Amino acid sequence: MIRNSWNGLALVIGAGGIGRALATTLSATVPELDVVLCGRALQPSEGWPVDVESPESLLALQSRLLADSRPLRLVVNATGLLHRTSSDGAGMQPEKRLKQVNTDHLLASYAINAMAPLLLAQAVEPCLARSRPFHFASLSARVGSIGDNKSGGWYAYRGAKAAQNMYLRCLSIEWARRFPLSTVLLLHPGTTDTALSRPFQDFVPPQSLFSPERAARYLVDVLLAQGPQETGSFLAWDGHPIVW
Repeated sequence: MIRNSWNGLALVIGAGGIGRALATTLSATVPELDVVLCGRALQPSEGWPVDVESPESLLALQSRLLADSRPLRLVVNATGLLHRTSSDGAGMQPEKRLKQVNTDHLLASYAINAMAPLLLAQAVEPCLARSRPFHFASLSARVGSIGDNKSGGWYAYRGAKAAQNMYLRCLSIEWARRFPLSTVLLLHPGTTDTALSRPFQDFVPPQSLFSPERAARYLVDVLLAQGPQETGSFLAWDGHPIVW
């Protein structure tokens, strides 16, 4: 890692367990960065309010960044949707069989897991400079790998994560031409003890279930080790590439 290249503003988008841990770990690991946590319902004392599913919110983020004198150095997207509960019975769970596939759930997963990272990149693009290093990383998932899929199911989540992988692979190719010092990464954090994975941890060995802090340490180590030559990579928490 070239330490003097990691100066400026860093955004962590998503104030869940991994997002908060990433912001804390980045601040401690790279004190030269001004790390800002961003999320839907954050208080001003916590960070910046950003809703990646809202065009208006993304436009407001862009305006805020353009008015900020600090160069944008890093953006990490840590948002995601796997399931949700609802008092009216309209909750969302990973599908085990085709008959459980639901149009609304497919669209909800696609909006946050596929579209949001790409639209976030679109929002921050005007803040980039051809001569300045910039990293854009987004949390993906091993279950979004088509080549690694041996068990099926989870249609909405798998499909949306696979779409995100393709979107950001395309982005990495475009930005490599326009911003040759940029690095676009897709990162798999491993199974992490957060609200997203908690209902599905029964068959996860204890040694394979990471705390958010442990996952964040691994992810930051991987992130800091990558440069423009690795742009477009899909990497696990241990730095090993994941098949598309």
